Amino acid sequence: QVQLVESGGGLVQAGGSLELACVASGSTFSSGRFFSSHVMAWFRQAPGKEREFVAGIGSSGVTGYSDSVKGRFTVSRDVAKNTVYLQMNSLKPEDTAVYHCAARRGYFSRDSNAYDYWGQGTQVTVSS
Repeated sequence: QVQLVESGGGLVQAGGSLELACVASGSTFSSGRFFSSHVMAWFRQAPGKEREFVAGIGSSGVTGYSDSVKGRFTVSRDVAKNTVYLQMNSLKPEDTAVYHCAARRGYFSRDSNAYDYWGQGTQVTVSS
Protein backbone atom coordinates (compact mmCIF):
# COMPACT_ATOMS: atom_id res chain seq x y z
CA GLN A 1 0.00 0.00 0.00
CA VAL A 2 1.16 3.51 -0.82
CA GLN A 3 0.29 6.72 0.98
CA LEU A 4 0.45 10.17 -0.59
CA VAL A 5 0.56 13.30 1.56
CA GLU A 6 0.36 16.79 0.09
CA SER A 7 1.57 20.03 1.64
CA GLY A 8 2.28 23.60 0.66
CA GLY A 9 -1.18 25.00 0.08
CA GLY A 10 -2.28 28.34 1.41
CA LEU A 11 -3.62 31.80 0.66
CA VAL A 12 -1.81 33.93 -1.90
CA GLN A 13 -2.58 37.06 -3.88
CA ALA A 14 -3.12 36.93 -7.62
CA GLY A 15 0.22 36.95 -9.41
CA GLY A 16 1.94 35.17 -6.54
CA SER A 17 3.54 31.74 -6.31
CA LEU A 18 3.20 28.56 -4.27
CA GLU A 19 4.98 25.24 -4.35
CA LEU A 20 3.06 22.09 -3.48
CA ALA A 21 4.78 18.89 -2.43
CA CYS A 22 3.55 15.30 -2.41
CA VAL A 23 5.47 12.73 -0.37
CA ALA A 24 4.97 9.05 -1.19
CA SER A 25 5.47 6.34 1.42
CA GLY A 26 4.41 2.82 2.34
CA SER A 27 5.33 -0.30 4.26
CA THR A 28 7.06 -1.89 1.28
CA PHE A 29 7.68 1.31 -0.60
CA SER A 30 10.80 1.79 -2.69
CA SER A 31 11.06 5.26 -4.16
CA GLY A 32 13.19 4.32 -7.15
CA ARG A 33 10.99 1.39 -8.16
CA PHE A 34 7.78 3.32 -7.52
CA PHE A 35 8.63 6.38 -9.58
CA SER A 36 10.07 4.21 -12.35
CA SER A 37 6.76 2.39 -12.73
CA HIS A 38 4.15 4.98 -11.77
CA VAL A 39 2.78 8.17 -13.20
CA MET A 40 2.43 10.97 -10.67
CA ALA A 41 -0.19 13.63 -11.30
CA TRP A 42 -1.82 16.66 -9.76
CA PHE A 43 -5.56 17.20 -9.98
CA ARG A 44 -7.68 19.98 -8.55
CA GLN A 45 -11.29 20.41 -7.59
CA ALA A 46 -13.02 23.72 -7.04
CA PRO A 47 -16.38 23.99 -5.22
CA GLY A 48 -19.21 22.91 -7.49
CA LYS A 49 -16.87 21.72 -10.22
CA GLU A 50 -15.54 18.37 -11.33
CA ARG A 51 -12.04 17.24 -10.53
CA GLU A 52 -9.69 18.24 -13.34
CA PHE A 53 -6.21 17.26 -14.43
CA VAL A 54 -3.54 19.89 -13.80
CA ALA A 55 -0.13 18.34 -14.46
CA GLY A 56 1.65 15.03 -14.42
CA ILE A 57 5.04 13.38 -14.73
CA GLY A 58 5.44 9.95 -16.23
CA SER A 59 7.77 7.16 -15.17
CA SER A 60 10.27 8.29 -17.82
CA GLY A 61 10.13 11.89 -16.60
CA VAL A 62 7.98 13.19 -19.44
CA THR A 63 5.61 15.90 -18.23
CA GLY A 64 2.17 17.04 -19.31
CA TYR A 65 0.00 20.03 -18.43
CA SER A 66 -3.53 21.23 -18.87
CA ASP A 67 -3.91 24.19 -21.21
CA SER A 68 -5.07 26.37 -18.32
CA VAL A 69 -1.76 26.06 -16.43
CA LYS A 70 0.76 25.50 -19.22
CA GLY A 71 3.58 28.02 -18.95
CA ARG A 72 2.71 28.89 -15.35
CA PHE A 73 3.00 25.59 -13.47
CA THR A 74 5.90 23.14 -13.41
CA VAL A 75 5.79 19.55 -12.17
CA SER A 76 8.96 17.81 -11.02
CA ARG A 77 10.11 14.95 -8.80
CA ASP A 78 12.95 14.16 -6.42
CA VAL A 79 13.35 10.39 -6.24
CA ALA A 80 15.75 10.57 -3.30
CA LYS A 81 13.11 12.44 -1.28
CA ASN A 82 10.14 10.36 -2.50
CA THR A 83 8.55 13.66 -3.47
CA VAL A 84 6.72 15.21 -6.41
CA TYR A 85 6.40 18.98 -6.63
CA LEU A 86 4.07 21.43 -8.33
CA GLN A 87 5.55 24.90 -8.68
CA MET A 88 2.74 27.35 -9.36
CA ASN A 89 3.57 30.83 -10.63
CA SER A 90 1.43 33.73 -11.82
CA LEU A 91 -1.49 32.38 -9.85
CA LYS A 92 -5.00 33.48 -10.75
CA PRO A 93 -8.22 33.47 -8.70
CA GLU A 94 -9.51 30.69 -10.96
CA ASP A 95 -6.68 28.48 -9.69
CA THR A 96 -8.44 28.34 -6.32
CA ALA A 97 -9.19 24.69 -5.51
CA VAL A 98 -8.22 21.70 -3.44
CA TYR A 99 -5.16 20.18 -5.09
CA HIS A 100 -4.70 16.41 -4.93
CA CYS A 101 -1.69 14.28 -5.72
CA ALA A 102 -2.37 10.93 -7.41
CA ALA A 103 -0.45 7.94 -8.71
CA ARG A 104 -1.09 5.15 -11.15
CA ARG A 105 0.97 2.31 -12.57
CA GLY A 106 1.61 2.35 -16.28
CA TYR A 107 1.01 4.91 -18.97
CA PHE A 108 0.27 8.60 -18.62
CA SER A 109 -3.40 9.49 -18.23
CA ARG A 110 -5.36 12.70 -17.67
CA ASP A 111 -8.39 10.75 -16.47
CA SER A 112 -8.78 10.85 -12.69
CA ASN A 113 -10.62 7.51 -12.76
CA ALA A 114 -7.41 5.87 -13.96
CA TYR A 115 -5.50 6.67 -10.75
CA ASP A 116 -5.16 4.19 -7.90
CA TYR A 117 -3.63 6.23 -5.10
CA TRP A 118 -4.74 9.63 -3.84
CA GLY A 119 -3.66 12.13 -1.23
CA GLN A 120 -6.10 13.96 1.01
CA GLY A 121 -5.55 17.27 -0.78
CA THR A 122 -4.28 20.71 0.10
CA GLN A 123 -6.26 23.94 -0.25
CA VAL A 124 -4.97 26.68 -2.54
CA THR A 125 -6.79 30.02 -2.39
CA VAL A 126 -5.86 32.89 -4.70
CA SER A 127 -7.29 36.30 -3.83
CA SER A 128 -7.87 38.99 -6.43
